[in-house]
Amino acid sequence: MTGSVRSIDRPRGHRNQPGDCHRRAMTASPGQRKYRAIATALREAIERGDYPPGSRLPGENDIMRSYQVARMTARQALAVLISEGRAVARKGAGVYVRDFRPVVRDGITRLTGTWADGRSIWSADIEDRDLAVDHVEVTREEPPDRIRILLDLPDDEHQSVVRRRRFVLDGKPVLLSASYLPASVAAGTRIEQPDTGPGGTYARLADAGYAPARFREELRARMPEPGEAERLSLPAGTPVVEIARIAYTAAGRIVEVNEMIADASAYIFRYDFGTE
Repeated sequence: MTGSVRSIDRPRGHRNQPGDCHRRAMTASPGQRKYRAIATALREAIERGDYPPGSRLPGENDIMRSYQVARMTARQALAVLISEGRAVARKGAGVYVRDFRPVVRDGITRLTGTWADGRSIWSADIEDRDLAVDHVEVTREEPPDRIRILLDLPDDEHQSVVRRRRFVLDGKPVLLSASYLPASVAAGTRIEQPDTGPGGTYARLADAGYAPARFREELRARMPEPGEAERLSLPAGTPVVEIARIAYTAAGRIVEVNEMIADASAYIFRYDFGTE
């Protein structure tokens, strides 16, 4: 579908107000639908700062009037921004630009010099922000086959210690985590308590003679399962990043497999490394 998507002209001498910059005559590209052209204009306005984080975007009536389009077209344009994770719909209030400040997760340095000093590895990520773990579940259970293989459990060891948690930053759920540790390593230690103490699980592993000396992480982006979307309070169309971290001792023994599900829109993943 081609053609012009036109907004109502501004009066002569009208001064720009926040959000006015996108209200211009524009032409949809060949084959581009009108609602996508409008979504592009709104997206560009967000990127310019016309609509800062937390601000309300034009509603359906505003878009209908500004661009002289039908309600369905206006609704579809807003739906595009919501599906991209740039905006969220608040029932009865309208559509707003996302206002959550992303977590900068330094995948290398966060695992060095934190837990060994008695600090949580989260301390490298959150600065002065408010972090809470609002759900902690610790069990002993038989691990799934994929975890058993990674942990390289002997045939006569059927149990692992599992720590499941949900992390909430500034009131927003951002990460689900399930840590699997061999029962022969973690059973009967403070790792089986909800609060593992200063330095967390890795410090307690060190206390038991299994200090992590090396880590490996694998990341994969995907769409969330329904239960994940619910627990992370994800708007429709928001992907997640699945992170699998393996902790090794200096002798090469795997002492933890941590499977994490992160809200992709809440994170910036940063890796600093040299060339040697």
